[in-house]
Amino acid sequence: MDILEYAIKMELDGEKFYNEQAFANRNNSLHTVFLSIAHDEANHARIISKKKDGVNLHLNEKTRESAKNIFSDLAGFEIESDDPRQVDVYREALKKEQESIELYEKLLSESDEDLELYRFLISQEKEHFKLLEEIIKMVNRPNEWVEAAEFGRREEY
Repeated sequence: MDILEYAIKMELDGEKFYNEQAFANRNNSLHTVFLSIAHDEANHARIISKKKDGVNLHLNEKTRESAKNIFSDLAGFEIESDDPRQVDVYREALKKEQESIELYEKLLSESDEDLELYRFLISQEKEHFKLLEEIIKMVNRPNEWVEAAEFGRREEY
């Protein structure tokens, strides 16, 4: 399997994973977040597939603008799951996003062409990574927060 086939498989696996998480969180705020990331991963797979097939890609500003900034959807965001293992799912997703970033950075460093494509994919995966970090932070906050303020300064919610 060549590296582009591997990247396509990784993106499709990511899409499946995020769709599963969307289904598992269908009754809370994470549903929309996971559906949005799944959509992004499917789009990444299509872009890489076109590149592999030799289609000349131009990621113009319109394409970049259509990439949804998920953070804008987090206003009033609350974690409504009471499953303590859920944070492990987010950490696993975080690892997968890091693997994607590393793969696209490797492709960027080894290639003289399609630099714009790899930079675009890196920026998308970094946005997913940041989002997942924020979710993990929100899920862990109740475990880290102490009842009495006398125990030190705490970051506000």
